[in-house]
Amino acid sequence: MGKLDGKVAFITGAGRGQGRSHAVKLASEGAGIIAVDICEDIPTVNYEMASAEDLAQTVKEVEAVGGSIVAVKADVRIKEQVRAALDQGLARFGQVDIVCANAGILPMNDRTLIEGFIDGMDVDFVGAHNTVAVVAPHLRSGASIIITGSCAGLMKNTTEAMGRTGGVGYSFAKRLIFQYVETLALQLAPHNIRLNAVHPTNVNTRLLQNDDIYRSFRPDLVAEGKTPTREDAEAAFPGMQPMPIPYLETSDVSALVTFLASEDSRYMTGQNLLLDAGSMLKGERAI
Repeated sequence: MGKLDGKVAFITGAGRGQGRSHAVKLASEGAGIIAVDICEDIPTVNYEMASAEDLAQTVKEVEAVGGSIVAVKADVRIKEQVRAALDQGLARFGQVDIVCANAGILPMNDRTLIEGFIDGMDVDFVGAHNTVAVVAPHLRSGASIIITGSCAGLMKNTTEAMGRTGGVGYSFAKRLIFQYVETLALQLAPHNIRLNAVHPTNVNTRLLQNDDIYRSFRPDLVAEGKTPTREDAEAAFPGMQPMPIPYLETSDVSALVTFLASEDSRYMTGQNLLLDAGSMLKGERAI
């Protein structure tokens, strides 16, 4: 028997990365999955975002572990699309017990004034709020909401120091999530519905593995007129954490998400959990 038998999880940003990992892990523990992703690029994001083919791969991987899944293309910035995705999931499963508000971007291509900031806020904070707002009325006693935060967003001189407004928007959104969790958890607690956030250090996904990040970690090479590679950046990644690792794997985050989704954490709520290999002990906190 799985820890989540009879439960259903609504997961955003499920096309790949952390969202796909969460979907497969929760399914392996018995949960039905409603997987949501925008499945298209956003112009302010320089790296390629998940595609319809990526979301189809998530379906295959969930089914490979014996899970049931509904996959829906939806933009978390648009509440009506989130609601339509939920309706499709409810038509299949009839309930939702777990919410993973995971969709996130790091938009570093300002085409117009503060466009990156707006997109970062709209996806990383407003998108999380839209997900909670749409799904919450359908939750029952014992439900668990988990929001993906970021340790980099909670520290000074990280993404906001990258020279683009999207990095500032990313950090601001993640700091709002910190306060959002503490505030809203109090409102949900009398209904026996829990709300927590997971704030990882760098995770081995496309949000980390892209040219913008490589340049930010190797300004020395940029100053020499060189284009930093992944190999160049990986030499610098361990500097973020006291523990000698370059980054987390998605499975590390999924293990904590599974704990928060299960009865093992039934009395934990309002917590901003740092999964950071000690990075917040080393960096200067912004909140």
